[in-house]
Amino acid sequence: MTEYRWLLPSVLIGTAEEARQGRRSRSARDWAADGGMFLLSCASAAMFVLMMQADGVPQPLIVLEVVVGTGACAAVWLRRRWPVGLTLMLCVLSTFSLLVSGPTLVAVFTVAVHRPFRYAAMAGGLALVSTLPYATLRPDPAFGFWGIVIVGSALYLAMIAWGMFVRAQRQLVLSLRDRAGEAARDARRLERERIAREMHDVLAHRLSLLSLHAGALAFRADLPREEVAKVAGSIRTAAHQALEDLREVIGVLRRDEEDAVPGPPQPTLADLPGLVEESRRAGMDIDFRLGPADAAAAPDGLGRTVYRLAQEGLTNARKHAPDARVRLTVDGSPGDGLTLEIRNPVRTAGRPGAVVPGGGNGLIGLAERVGLAGGRFEQLIGADGDFVLRAWLPWPA
Repeated sequence: MTEYRWLLPSVLIGTAEEARQGRRSRSARDWAADGGMFLLSCASAAMFVLMMQADGVPQPLIVLEVVVGTGACAAVWLRRRWPVGLTLMLCVLSTFSLLVSGPTLVAVFTVAVHRPFRYAAMAGGLALVSTLPYATLRPDPAFGFWGIVIVGSALYLAMIAWGMFVRAQRQLVLSLRDRAGEAARDARRLERERIAREMHDVLAHRLSLLSLHAGALAFRADLPREEVAKVAGSIRTAAHQALEDLREVIGVLRRDEEDAVPGPPQPTLADLPGLVEESRRAGMDIDFRLGPADAAAAPDGLGRTVYRLAQEGLTNARKHAPDARVRLTVDGSPGDGLTLEIRNPVRTAGRPGAVVPGGGNGLIGLAERVGLAGGRFEQLIGADGDFVLRAWLPWPA
């Protein structure tokens, strides 16, 4: 029975879509469209009454036509809730009534607009079939039997074609709207992924500093109280900064798209010495060289990428070789691009508790970041046995 449901009139079975449309209140545009359809139906009915009076149609038949036509015109207001059922009823009435032809055209058009093709084909077929008994019961000497059938069929086919065109246009608009919404969702998803990468870089750096300081306390139990207090203060500062970074990231993730609140200032190439100094205060041995004479002249996007590369590279060095000497070199110029290189031994014995566990996603994120910036990224073991992280980024002239 389910596979043949579509063959039954919706006035008998109904659909979920019809129920929703029936409960939905009409908009101003809906009222205007329905009012226009009602007026057109009434105008066609009035024109046909004048034609019947001019042709000398008996008065009782005219009265019957007016009664049936009035009810059909009033039924046009139900076209949104029961379009298929209304079409079935009007097609039956149009087998003998001339005044019903206008509302029937409106009903067929409505089915073609608001229902799938199978419903439009069914409604159009019923309307075409209804022209045959009408041409038999109400012959017209001017047109003849086939003339009435051809004219009626042409009008119904025109309404179906027009309705299907309107439906196709609406579906195209909805499709474009959905695509625009999907593109906006993709843009938000990409932005959240970017924020997640930033969160990984920043928090991994902060937490590795915490681990380094905590490892120093665990390794040197004989430290003077002043040194212990100094290291504890560094731990407290790093933890506070990590919480602030996390709070900023969570705030951005929770912020609605309409809240165009600017985020915190992003790091640039000129902030790289401060990053190195912070790591040195945590106990890292860093040989740092910044080649560009004017680091402030580097584009913001380039400087931010280099800063994040250095941040993740130093974090990676603290994880795997906490006591080793790290060599960080940044060099380049406009037009030639910017090269960053970080070298450190593959692993050292380290202090107990100094090694920070990692999921191995940091270097993957660096490769993705460099690729998005149009650069090249590589990680390898050098001839001297050191782990080398190297990246080249374009710097427009």
